[in-house]
Amino acid sequence: MRRRGERGAGAGDRDRDRDRDGDGDSGRAEGRAGAARPERGRLAWRPRLRTLLLGLLLSYISVPFLIRLFPFGVLTKVVFLNLLAYPFFVDLQRPELLLNNTINLYLDTEPGVTVGIWHTVPGSRGAEARGKDQHWYEEALADAHPVIIYLHGNGGTRAASHRVQFLKMMGAAGFHILALDYRGYGDSSGHPTESGFTTDVLALYDWAKARSGNSSILFWGHSLGTGIATNTARKLQEERGIQVDAIVLEAPYTNIREAAIHFPITKLYHHFPGFEYLILDSLALGNMFFLNNENVKVLACPLLILNAEDDAIVPPQLGSKLFEIARSAYKDKSKVKFITFPKKLGLGHDYISFNPELPALVKDFLKMK
Repeated sequence: MRRRGERGAGAGDRDRDRDRDGDGDSGRAEGRAGAARPERGRLAWRPRLRTLLLGLLLSYISVPFLIRLFPFGVLTKVVFLNLLAYPFFVDLQRPELLLNNTINLYLDTEPGVTVGIWHTVPGSRGAEARGKDQHWYEEALADAHPVIIYLHGNGGTRAASHRVQFLKMMGAAGFHILALDYRGYGDSSGHPTESGFTTDVLALYDWAKARSGNSSILFWGHSLGTGIATNTARKLQEERGIQVDAIVLEAPYTNIREAAIHFPITKLYHHFPGFEYLILDSLALGNMFFLNNENVKVLACPLLILNAEDDAIVPPQLGSKLFEIARSAYKDKSKVKFITFPKKLGLGHDYISFNPELPALVKDFLKMK
């Protein structure tokens, strides 16, 4: 007999079984909820990823059309890269912080345009140059040492490391170097254009010629600057009957259209429908030609072409092609010379000026002692 309030053992067992079953159901439900939370977290990223990918695709597609519609606003910035004023935080008015025997000066090339220039004198006059002012440097141009007007490539300023190295090496080798930042570059005023660059270099040539006496003056163009060098030399020859004493083209191209095929950004669009029409043909709309291949056909001055086999920016075959065009056009074939630097030297696009043999090669070409 059970007392009132007592429950049978069977009933108690059944209650415990139900409790255990309840706990199991609850645990399974919590487990399912826990598994669902990371799944929902992963799913939440999918719309964001789709939005990001869609944005990148639309940007990729829109660039060629923007270039075609606004060649002066978009394409000129891509080609000239003058907004990348590296190295940053360099005082261009104080070249002595980076170079010996060098001063900064400014030249008005046309109304409203002033360009910044560094003048490095030959290393042999280094001790004499200490503490001297611009007037002394100007008079020094007539000391019979050859004068290089150095025309740099796109992007950066005259203070870029490989350009500073060029001034050091060629200055030590006995050259005056006048390195300018074209209009729109560095601390120079104005906006970059192909015709404007020619105006700037012509003004500097006239300024140097008026002070250099019988010293020879040569143009040295690097990359984009090769087109500026031949443009200016051709203009001097055709409009004034003046032949520049020599031209050195470092990492040159045939023309800007052919060079543009190899720009890092345009490589992304080689298989894009309408690539030539939307991008390459737009260069002409932006008045950008830089026709080295046409310019060398009318030049007659000594011409030296320098290329590195491992140039990843301007393919060396463009330099070889330009050499063949020039050599075919020149009556005196001995005036045209091509030097290529082997891949093992690792000089690439910017560092031919780091080759210690460069001054001797140039002097041999110019028949200097």
